[in-house]
Amino acid sequence: AILSIMFQITDVEIVMKTMSARDAKNGFGLLLDTARAEPVTIEKHGRPVVVVLAVEEYERITEVINKQNDLGTKLRSRRKLK
Repeated sequence: AILSIMFQITDVEIVMKTMSARDAKNGFGLLLDTARAEPVTIEKHGRPVVVVLAVEEYERITEVINKQNDLGTKLRSRRKLK
């Protein structure tokens, strides 16, 4: 069964579906359908082990990280020039 959990990151509430590893295995199609709509945390023995998310969301996240890394590199380069 899929359960919902909530946690907060800097005053932004994020609701993420959770699924046991057994349910993910037995309901792989449901896992894929759900993960295309929102990230799903897979738990093993009640502990989160992985997050499954849509490719589009993964690409969006990596793009943001890459932009932050590029900005950090530019800022460090400017500091070295001074």
